[in-house]
Amino acid sequence: MKLRSDIVKVYKDVHIWVGIVTGLMLFVAFYAGSITMFEKPLERWATPPSALGEPVPLQRAPELVAAVLAAHPQAARNHSVVVDITPDQPARVIWRERGQGRRQFTEYGANFAPDGSLKVEKLRKARAAELVDRLHQYVGLPFPDAVSRPIMGAVSLAYAVALVSGLIVLLPTLAKDFFALRIGKNLKRMWLDAHNALGVVSLPFHLIMALTCVVFAFHDQFYEVQEKAVYDQRIEWGEQAEPAPPPGAVPLAPAELLQRVRRQLPGFEVHSLGFAEDHGRLEARVTGLDIRYGTRARTYASAHLDPYTGEVDPHDLPGHMDGWDTAVNSFFMLHFGSFGGNPVRWMYFALGLAGAMLFYTGNLLWIESRRRKARHGTPVAQKRSARVMGALTVGVSLGCVAGISATVAAAKWLPAQVQDLMAWHTGIYYAVFLAATAWALWRGAAQGACELLWLCALAALLVPLSSLAGVWGIGGSWNHPGSGIVVDLVALAAVPAFVLIARYTRRRMRHGAVDSIWTGRDAEDVARG
Repeated sequence: MKLRSDIVKVYKDVHIWVGIVTGLMLFVAFYAGSITMFEKPLERWATPPSALGEPVPLQRAPELVAAVLAAHPQAARNHSVVVDITPDQPARVIWRERGQGRRQFTEYGANFAPDGSLKVEKLRKARAAELVDRLHQYVGLPFPDAVSRPIMGAVSLAYAVALVSGLIVLLPTLAKDFFALRIGKNLKRMWLDAHNALGVVSLPFHLIMALTCVVFAFHDQFYEVQEKAVYDQRIEWGEQAEPAPPPGAVPLAPAELLQRVRRQLPGFEVHSLGFAEDHGRLEARVTGLDIRYGTRARTYASAHLDPYTGEVDPHDLPGHMDGWDTAVNSFFMLHFGSFGGNPVRWMYFALGLAGAMLFYTGNLLWIESRRRKARHGTPVAQKRSARVMGALTVGVSLGCVAGISATVAAAKWLPAQVQDLMAWHTGIYYAVFLAATAWALWRGAAQGACELLWLCALAALLVPLSSLAGVWGIGGSWNHPGSGIVVDLVALAAVPAFVLIARYTRRRMRHGAVDSIWTGRDAEDVARG
């Protein structure tokens, strides 16, 4: 395909500068996003064990609910009977009470003690997974939702522009360069081949991510425009009031409700049954997952349930939606990879890591394109812009990697030591992230990369070591046998990868081109022989 050189140059400039402006934020979003593909295993791995003991059988749930409501009447507003007991949902009956902030809630679980009395525990659900998800959603920015979300939307729009412009730049040489990966002394050519291959192979995935992120960031604005332009401000938000139950109607027991739900929704794995009182009427929802269909949430789907008859209203469930709701659901399904079960999750995990590498290699290409080359051993100083960008690329990228590993490893220790888990997880991540960025700026891209890669290996190793410490209960740590083992295995597999990259980086420092910011040698020393 032939394109005029001036057109290619325009698109190349757009691609380069948009990529440089957004690349580091997108690295954080993609790396954190790849980890959120296993949010549930991470939550189970990181949630401390409950002291409530063995949960009562589901048949005794009505008795336990009655005891909870008698002792804690506020639980009537929102409580759940858990069907699938897991480390992050360890009680048969769980409810939430509102805290100080608008979105702050405290979660409690209940069980019967051996003497028959009610035993209540404040559940300390893991916050490490929540922090990783926030880093993904807010492209690593530590600002409130109202500030970070529009920035994320703008970055996503720019990201889409970079994708299209990059494809146009590559079109003239696509057939020749797509399958080429020329490894050798020409670092720019090698990184360009790797960058192009990653971009083209995963282009559909990246287009999906860019478009869905724009929808997520500006969905309120989309709804406002839609309401005014299409529906003439006649959109009715909220659900219609439910008819009152027949006089004398009694809610069905959770065990009976579960049987009726399973008959109506074959293939739907029920996690919990939620209940809430609204103006004297009991309302219910069933929450679970059917891996045959993609879901709007990452790990579950829910539908209205009549607690008096057991009838499910499935119009909110994938596979039962109308055309419009199915189209809206597809945005969430494609972004979260919440379809096809674990094979799709592993595929999205790999694509997320490849996406992070795409932005990393893009920055390296920018640096190599602006490298001043030494001639005949003449000393040369690289531009400040190249040195700063190299240090920032190393510091931000490896700081994000090490920070996430460090805060995940700390999840095994913090609950026994502190109260505000989210504040500590956030503090640990940003302390490591900012320290790594400052270190890279001080030490330079080459030396900083080598040292920070060893930090990444150490931080990743701390994750399985924390589980190992939990086997013996060292320092208040714990371990759930067999639960979340994928977290330990993935972290352990990352250790030799970081070590190998660190050794390669060290070798490049010693033997690489002297006119590169990635060398540890001095040009004058080389010139003197």
